[in-house]
Amino acid sequence: MSGHSKWSTIKRKKAIEDNKRGKDFTKLAKAITVAVKKGNNGDPELNSYLRIAVEKAKQLNLPKDKIQSAIDRALGKEGEALIEVNYEAYVYGGIGLIIYCGTDNTNRSINEVKAILSKHDSGIGTPNSVAYLFNSEGQPSFKIPLQKELTDRFNDLLDELEDLDDVMELAHNAEF
Repeated sequence: MSGHSKWSTIKRKKAIEDNKRGKDFTKLAKAITVAVKKGNNGDPELNSYLRIAVEKAKQLNLPKDKIQSAIDRALGKEGEALIEVNYEAYVYGGIGLIIYCGTDNTNRSINEVKAILSKHDSGIGTPNSVAYLFNSEGQPSFKIPLQKELTDRFNDLLDELEDLDDVMELAHNAEF
């Protein structure tokens, strides 16, 4: 039996699922906005970055009006403008981490990232202090084995960073 009422259990589960789905939708919309800016075009036929972002959004059932709204926002038809920002950090055992963000407020974004990194005994690096470890597609040139006792801590760090609304993607050279 599920406690007092079955409906309250269902309601709680649905609220958790809806919250997760909402975060995914926000990240997809930001990725679409950044893709439009990167490709300088709002047409998926002419902008390969946008085409990939729209395909990913459709796979996760992002409504068409949300996709179009994100494209319009990037083209300046709506008020909010997103900026793509990358932060670099060295974490446990010399692992390089690049945090790709799409944000409308860089000060808020960097402070959120710094807070999480400092909680995990790490910090923001200088520009290009980690980027040289990755090729142009974002794949690491080499991997660094992560010690078993640090694996859980590193996964916790990645989970906390992914929970931020502004973070779109994470790249690291850790080998589990």
